[in-house]
Amino acid sequence: MTDVVMPQMGESIVEGTLTKWLKKPGERIERDEPLFEISTDKVDTEIPSPAAGTLSEILVEEGKTVGINTIVARIDEAGGAAVAAQPATAAVPAAAPRTAPEPPVPAAAPPAAQVAAPKPPPEPAEPAGPLSPLVRKMARELNLDLTQVQGSGAGGRITKQDVEAYVAAQSQPAAPPPAPRPPAAAAPAPAVAPLPPAGQAKTRVEPLSTMRIKIAEHMVMSQRTSAHVTTIHRVDMTKVAKLRERHKAQFLAAYGFGLTYLPFVTRAAVAGLRQYPLLNASLDNNNIIYHNEIHVGIAVALDNGLIVPVIRGADEKNVLGLQRSIVDLAARARSRQLKPDEVTGGTFSITNFGSFGSLTGTPVINQPQVAIMGVGTVDKTPVVIEDAIAIRSICHLSLSFDHRLIDGALADQFMTKVKQVLENWSEEVL
Repeated sequence: MTDVVMPQMGESIVEGTLTKWLKKPGERIERDEPLFEISTDKVDTEIPSPAAGTLSEILVEEGKTVGINTIVARIDEAGGAAVAAQPATAAVPAAAPRTAPEPPVPAAAPPAAQVAAPKPPPEPAEPAGPLSPLVRKMARELNLDLTQVQGSGAGGRITKQDVEAYVAAQSQPAAPPPAPRPPAAAAPAPAVAPLPPAGQAKTRVEPLSTMRIKIAEHMVMSQRTSAHVTTIHRVDMTKVAKLRERHKAQFLAAYGFGLTYLPFVTRAAVAGLRQYPLLNASLDNNNIIYHNEIHVGIAVALDNGLIVPVIRGADEKNVLGLQRSIVDLAARARSRQLKPDEVTGGTFSITNFGSFGSLTGTPVINQPQVAIMGVGTVDKTPVVIEDAIAIRSICHLSLSFDHRLIDGALADQFMTKVKQVLENWSEEVL
């Protein structure tokens, strides 16, 4: 018997929400075949089965949030009988035929009959004071309820005059509703009264997805944890733009994917992290944790949120290797095929909002990291070079950093290094 546990999808993640089971109890499953879907603030993905066998028991229902390493199901590797895997509630349908023939109607019939039996109407309450035979006769003939008549005689006695006054008052016609005007006389506009305005307050309420809730919690936690400061540098990407234009078609033909600006920026960021390793570190209370390896997280936009898969050993890859990793991770992130260890262990992050036309931004640090770089769009811009105006490919790079650990001077030194690498690019891309 193999226990299936809730995996940890990030250093700061302590729980996950099981959103959907892809197999039912008693069904056969192969190793690494998708078993269930989970959602956290870092990933919304499918979790593969750790073993082959029969799904014998589901312990956590859909929509429930549990801590990491919680046992959510069990797999019988010997392929045990499916009967044992059925939940206790499965016995309810079997009991239904025994209870169905027992008609509940006869037991309820006597009370129903008693209720349905007509009862004589209650006698009307006797009005105050004695009634004369004439008043009684008038009441019978006119079908009056004398309790509604106010008596003016001695002791509240009802007289003939009281009855006649009551009848006269009741015979007064109530103000009738205005008769509808003939069609010919009706004005076209008022014929149909205009509907009241729909109102400006009409809304549609939709609950946040689990992933969106987790993202919100993580972002608020990051703002509460780190002292966010952002610096922005303008970078001349002309050399990179020309190199990219020269090799773009060759990349597509040889590898099946295009060449973007992002691997160049990632490569330059790696050079900066090598020179200024404090930006590749993290904080643990009052301790600085220096990471000897550089694992760069690349933010990927999804239909319902954001995920940051990690390029491991980013400092060991050239532009081609970085582009291949970016394309692969983004494609599998959008198809929910990322593995748990591919969204953990990042030491620095990059988010490319320039792909949506944004000039710059102030991204939120991805905890427990201490810095994140934002990449703006690359635009041809007139700039002054040696007292002359020239058209250059300009990009704005922003760096949000944790001021608890990193000062502005260090952040700008790092960004200057990144800028120098990009503006003086000399490395081949193949």
